[in-house]
Formats: sequence, structure tokens, C-alpha cells
Amino acid sequence: MFLTEFISYLTLEKNYSKHTTKAYENDILEFSAFCLSNYDISDIDTVEYSVVRFWVVDLSERKINNRSINRKIASLKAYFKFLQKIEVTEINPLSKHRALKTAKKVEIPFSEVEMENVLSQIEYTEDFEGIRDELLIHVLYVTGMRRAEVIALKVSDVDFETMTIKVLGKRNKERIVPMLAETKEKFTQYLLDRKRLNVVVDDKFMFLTKSGNKLYETLVYRLIKKYFREVSSKVKTSPHILRHTFATHLLNKGADLNAVKELLGHSSLASTQVYTHNSIAELKKVHAKAHPRGNK
Repeated sequence: MFLTEFISYLTLEKNYSKHTTKAYENDILEFSAFCLSNYDISDIDTVEYSVVRFWVVDLSERKINNRSINRKIASLKAYFKFLQKIEVTEINPLSKHRALKTAKKVEIPFSEVEMENVLSQIEYTEDFEGIRDELLIHVLYVTGMRRAEVIALKVSDVDFETMTIKVLGKRNKERIVPMLAETKEKFTQYLLDRKRLNVVVDDKFMFLTKSGNKLYETLVYRLIKKYFREVSSKVKTSPHILRHTFATHLLNKGADLNAVKELLGHSSLASTQVYTHNSIAELKKVHAKAHPRGNK
């Protein structure tokens, strides 16, 4: 099995993150264990599609949801494509595989009122953590950054002269996001307060813990959940919902879809279009108000 080479390919050539490559590796190892246990197959490189189908059935019988099964199969499909690329095999047994049907995942963004409440009505503490938390939520909302992107944001990425922020996205793809005057003020205040920390360790990164270390993903998730629980009754309150909210609010205000695509750092317009359904409510209002037959 060429798993080590495949992971190196994903890391070095495709620029996948450690988290993503680990998920690919785990999926392939899980399939390999299934083949060995059920078919005494120690090398999956020449496995037939019928074996993959039985794995799908096994996963389904173990109550693994279709979305997760599709992800596992996608990992396997990518591995076999890699084997073709390096000419280990000529045929990808998954070339004609069709993904299982999944329910459309609808994520409800925060309303403008909820955003105003979390940014203006909550009384954040006046210490370092309070100032940081308020800035963090503000930045996620006004830039549409992903959680990993805001964690990786460096002080040098924020240009106060040009009023722009350099964001390092997926696969090390850079994009430039405009900065609001309010954002500049909040960054300035935060950086001044951060200087008073006596234990700054990772000073190149913008957002730090009170012990001076770089923020981590679970902490960002907990902070978003903590503050939005005060202003929203939504079950799902995560950093990604803030990104979703950013896109939806821009589109509701008439922003061009291509412009939103660039701000989000999407490689294709199709990725951005998933946010447009949340603008339908606004479009209905405009349609009913503007159309000659709207008040009939």
C-alpha cells in the first residue's frame, strides 16, 4: 500500500492541512482493516469495487450516516486516483461510484438583530480576554474568515495604511479582505492592551490566550457559543455560522455574488451559491413590494 506516499502527496503537492490529511489516512486505514478482517486482503491497491460496496453496506448497518460514508468513499476514491497518477494501477474501482443521497444541510444564519445584540448589547469584561473576545466576534462577522484563518492571522497580516487584511486560506491560498474603520479601531485598542501581557509567547499571531499562546480551535468554538447563547436561541452557534451570516447579510444588501465569492476565498461560484437560499426571504419582500401585481 502506498499510503505514506499518498499522504505526502496531499501535504506537499495539494497543500492539504494536517487535519484533512489525517482524516484521509484514517478512512483508508479503516477500509484496509475491513478488507483484512472480512476478505483476508492485506493490500487494497488491487481491490475490486464489490468489496467497496460491501464496506458501504457494513457502514450503513452500523448506523454511520450517508454524509460520513460519502466522505470515507471520497478518501478512498482520491487514493485510487493517486495510484493511477503514479501508474501503480490503471483502473480506479470507484470511477463509476455514485454518492449516497443526503439531506440538504440548511444552516440558519444569525439575524442582523442578533449580530447587533452580540456586538453592542453584551457587556464584555474590560480585561484582555473581554477586549479580545469582542474583537474576535467582530472580525469573524465583518471579514467572513474561517475559524482556522482567524487563528492563523498574524499581526503583520493587518495593514492599517491600506485598510486591508491578508488572509491565508485553504491550501495556502491568499486573499485580501477590506478592513472597516471600526475594525481598525478595535485592532488598535486590542494590540495596545495586549502589550500589557507579561507572558506574550507567540507575538507574531494576532489572537492570543491570556497566557500569551496562539488561540486554538476548541477555544474559539467555546467563545462563540458562550456569547451567542446570550442573544440567540439557535441550536447551532459556531464560527462557521458567523461566516454564513457574513455572506448572507452581504447578499441581502445587494452585494454581487462574485464579490462575495472573492471575499470568502471560494475557488468556484458553486461554493458561494449555497448561501443564496438564505436571501430568498429578502428577495420575496423586494418582489412583492416592487412588482405591479405584488399588492393584488
